[in-house]
Amino acid sequence: MPQCPNHPSWNLEGGAQIIDLETAVKDGILGGGMGCGGGLDTKEKLDLRKMIEQVVDSEDGVCIPMVFICPISLEPMLDPVTLCTGQTYERPNILKWFSMGHLTCPTTMQELWDDAVTPNTTLHQLICTWFLQKYLSMKKRSEGVQGRAAELLEILKKKVKGQARIHTLKELQRAVVGNDSAKKSVVDCGGIAVLSSLLGPFTSHAVGSEAIAILVNLPLDSESKENLMQPARISLVVDILNEGTGETKINCTRLIEMLMVEKNFRSEMVSSLSLLVGLLRLVKDKKQPNGVSAGLSLLKMICSQNHKQIWNLIVSVGAVTQLIEILPNLRPECMECALHTLDALSTIPEGKSALKDCPQTIPNLVKPLMRMSESCTHYSLSILWVVCNISPGDCASTAVDAGLAAKLLLLIQSGCNPALKQRAAELLKLCSLNYSDTHFISKCKLTKTIQ
Repeated sequence: MPQCPNHPSWNLEGGAQIIDLETAVKDGILGGGMGCGGGLDTKEKLDLRKMIEQVVDSEDGVCIPMVFICPISLEPMLDPVTLCTGQTYERPNILKWFSMGHLTCPTTMQELWDDAVTPNTTLHQLICTWFLQKYLSMKKRSEGVQGRAAELLEILKKKVKGQARIHTLKELQRAVVGNDSAKKSVVDCGGIAVLSSLLGPFTSHAVGSEAIAILVNLPLDSESKENLMQPARISLVVDILNEGTGETKINCTRLIEMLMVEKNFRSEMVSSLSLLVGLLRLVKDKKQPNGVSAGLSLLKMICSQNHKQIWNLIVSVGAVTQLIEILPNLRPECMECALHTLDALSTIPEGKSALKDCPQTIPNLVKPLMRMSESCTHYSLSILWVVCNISPGDCASTAVDAGLAAKLLLLIQSGCNPALKQRAAELLKLCSLNYSDTHFISKCKLTKTIQ
């Protein structure tokens, strides 16, 4: 809920200010008995709840005066009522407070000498006026943006060339971001087909980048996605992914991900070495934290296709080592995507070999255990089980030195699901094979825990 601190005044259109409720009434800002829409030239019947929802959900960063906020729900009030203490609340909220047996004022905790609630009509009218003004102003801006988006689309339809085309696309992109009416205008005017036609073998990367930046902000239907899945268009998107700016690379991954959810998507579209190399570059780019998330999300989706040939390609471009190396620095949501990908790759011989050969595999997989989500723990255990089974002697000792045994014991005693506990017990047994009981306990520094 966008709010602001208690301000002694707030602005109206034209630079006027309301100092307080008394001043608002005296200066005639509220008018006699004016409801929502009173005194304004509007044909539609405006509903206060609808206006509040649209103003609050807008991306204009509206700062709502605290006097409009119910102290109980911290939401703008639709039906403000005042208690004998002078405090004002939303009617349903204060009545619920009373129904729970409370005979006090929620804000001051004073005992009430009168439980009557008085409608605060002055405040209600002020709330109506303020939100109506914001709503109409927002609507006017939205209609202007919607009309401008249609104009820009008409310019593109006229096959404008060179820098003029790029400037038009940039302006259209600014118009559609965060503006649903502008997006609807572009879609209704056939904008998706126009933008898709700009992606071809002879399209410059400058034009392609801007077209992609718009497309990822639009709702694409099945027909639009089929159109964008043409090999020449996918090829251009992959090229731009490898050579574009950080934001452009993120948009390319988002577009490919949008296409992959289509049921007619073909796996060979993501079997390009160039695409996989581009994704790994994006994932490793520390200057683009959003790019890491986007790249890992697409890699996860590609691995979810259960296409072993593509998994082999991912391993062949060095994905296993690169993902293992970045694990310690990933945010939880990124960690889950990376571990999901590694878990899939661990099921093929090439992936197993790459995991075993990477010196950081075991230490970096032990760290997420019991620290991240249960899914992360599941993937880590699954991969560790695969790696330790390849060479129990060498890997088990490395795992114990990395603190795996201690975490496995904690995991077994935790409230996680039985399947995880079973896998933890099996892995713990595997780790202890090369040790006597005393040596194993000493090695794990678990004497007090065991006793």
